[in-house]
Amino acid sequence: CLLCRRSEADPDICGEKLQRYGLCAHVFCLFFANHLFPQRNKKAGFLGLLPKDIQHTIDQAAQKHCFICGQSGATITCCETDCDLSFHLPCAKEAGCVTQYITPYRSFCPAHSPEQTVEATPEPDTKCLICMEPVEDRKTYSTMVCPACKTAWFHRDCVQHQATHSGFSIFCCPHCQNEYRFLMEMLIMGIRIPRRGPSWEEHGAYEQLYERHSHCNASECLFPGGREEAEEEGPWKLLLCSSCAAEGTHRCCSGLRDSTSSWECDSCA
Repeated sequence: CLLCRRSEADPDICGEKLQRYGLCAHVFCLFFANHLFPQRNKKAGFLGLLPKDIQHTIDQAAQKHCFICGQSGATITCCETDCDLSFHLPCAKEAGCVTQYITPYRSFCPAHSPEQTVEATPEPDTKCLICMEPVEDRKTYSTMVCPACKTAWFHRDCVQHQATHSGFSIFCCPHCQNEYRFLMEMLIMGIRIPRRGPSWEEHGAYEQLYERHSHCNASECLFPGGREEAEEEGPWKLLLCSSCAAEGTHRCCSGLRDSTSSWECDSCA
């Protein structure tokens, strides 16, 4: 990546690495870089960023050194007025910098990073609700609290891991289940929440769980069309077990009346 100078970087922090127009860069290295503003036409250039502007940013960053690793090419500068501390995106976490993964993608050095304003202090021996390991005795960069219930404490790394796998659609406090306040606070505090559904539902991993049982399980199916077929009403309507819904029967195959609307399989009866 021409912006962070890393061939390999954590994709949860830097995003996907793209190559276009002779340039190679991570998605979020581009978004957080100084003075890079996307064009209205998102299809233009490099994710809406013009290649000449990217190259200009790279050239300027060559004169700046990362205050964390000491290497040149630091394209991100603290947003606080009159603060000139610059750093690479992969170095941010190491020093306690906050990078907000929401428009306009602001970044802060440790001295100017936002802090949680909620008045709360963990009880002695309080454990992270996610990993069940002890948290610190106060709010810090690494120890966070839910702003809604004020009793759920967790490590930054743990809640980031939860956010990465939960995605925007179901991310919430692991204790009180609050969604809006919890999500907004975590975004401000620099937690990246992917705008997608939960990772465990990707690639159709749970599609079978959403499929409705659709064949007759009677020991002898009498329907001329076979076990896999059924009619909307009448003796050949398929009834699913009212308890488990894992087995079904045509009314006629189990000697049920046409008016019968509920049936239980042998396992549940």
